[in-house]
Amino acid sequence: MKTRLKWVEAVSFLAESGSGHAVLMDGAPEGGGRNLGPRPMELVLMGTVGCSTYDVIHILKKGRADVRDCVVDVDADRAETDPKVFTRIHMHFTVTGRGLKPEQVERAIKLSAEKYCSASIMLAKTAEITHDFVIVEAD
Repeated sequence: MKTRLKWVEAVSFLAESGSGHAVLMDGAPEGGGRNLGPRPMELVLMGTVGCSTYDVIHILKKGRADVRDCVVDVDADRAETDPKVFTRIHMHFTVTGRGLKPEQVERAIKLSAEKYCSASIMLAKTAEITHDFVIVEAD
């Protein structure tokens, strides 16, 4: 895996992934930025929840679950002193589908957290990562 990052100005950076996608990162105005994009650590958190949600959807679909939507709200804390690593991450999954069973969803989340999601497994070295979920029956 490769990436390339180019400093744009002040605390603004353009990162390009090996697959050719770009994202602009920037700092808050009080830190010298212009608030043009997410902060690098926000991207770490977004990537982690993306990794986990990818797994959960894939596992549910592989098990022939009729999953229609998944929204994950994440709340995280970071250390107060440098290095300001994540110390707590909570993921709340809202999974919408038809006839979804709680044990299916719970199993998919657990498999992601313990076996498949490289990002969350890596962050679990410094952060307590917890999950919960609700199931919404689709119309």
